[in-house]
Amino acid sequence: MSRVFVFPGQGSQRPGMGAELAEAFGAAREVFEEVDEALGQRLFRLMREGPEDELTLTRNAQPALMASSIAVLRVLEREGATATDRMCAMVAGHSLGEFSALVAAGALPLDVTARLLRVRGEAMQDAVPVGEGAMAAILGLGIDDVGAIAGEASAAGVCAVANDNAPGQVVVSGAAAAVEKAAEIAKDKGAKRAVTLPVSAPFHCPLMRPAAEAVAEALAAATIAPPAAPVIANVTARPETEPETLRALLVAQVTATVRWRESMTGLGERGVRAVVELGAGRTLSGLVRRIDRDLRTSSVETPAEVETFLNSL
Repeated sequence: MSRVFVFPGQGSQRPGMGAELAEAFGAAREVFEEVDEALGQRLFRLMREGPEDELTLTRNAQPALMASSIAVLRVLEREGATATDRMCAMVAGHSLGEFSALVAAGALPLDVTARLLRVRGEAMQDAVPVGEGAMAAILGLGIDDVGAIAGEASAAGVCAVANDNAPGQVVVSGAAAAVEKAAEIAKDKGAKRAVTLPVSAPFHCPLMRPAAEAVAEALAAATIAPPAAPVIANVTARPETEPETLRALLVAQVTATVRWRESMTGLGERGVRAVVELGAGRTLSGLVRRIDRDLRTSSVETPAEVETFLNSL
């Protein structure tokens, strides 16, 4: 069966992530140890034990989620005695999950990626003073309607579509006053709900330009190899394989819309029948079910789920 591996983004983190897998598999422990060494931090202890508010900090959540996903992948590779590109046709990740996808496809080394995500997380947090930016999920309206609403709300400051997650679930990001205005307009235009998100910065909008510059500088020193499996990029919503294109898209992604709905919509036409989420949570599996009910979805995070997946190969 042709399948895509997908990797979650920020918001899926929680204390205890990775603990059960590390207890059961040496391959998982090796991943967490390598990330700890790369960062000079006991990140895995924070992942296991919390506190949650410290784990949720962008600088910690981003490398932690990547480590959790790659730990699952390395276990699947070792226990199944097979390479990633033999288990899936393509890979994709939501926002920071795109870095996980690139590690999975062999385009970026694990230790380098951990350090890149530390830079990315800190730069995204520092780009806008706390309280000056915001994000809101607009539920019940499509991307075109929300795009028009963001344009109207831009009279109050920067406001842009940050995430096109699924039909009827679009996130706007920008200056706090503009995002608040967008939520008001959305309700007037028939949105089911407009929910302010508990985030510390307005991700994926033009206010993140300083962070994009920091990511570009960090990526300039990194070698990106041709991926063993195509990577569906957030910015283009299509499979990409050229290393320099991937580098440019990782920079653009910091300020651009995450086109997740479009990324998943075309999978069936490419012969994909299943989407498997690796790492913490089940957020992406839920989105995929809303996007295309013909795609089979599953999640792999625990030892039991590892066994179930390997038995399905």
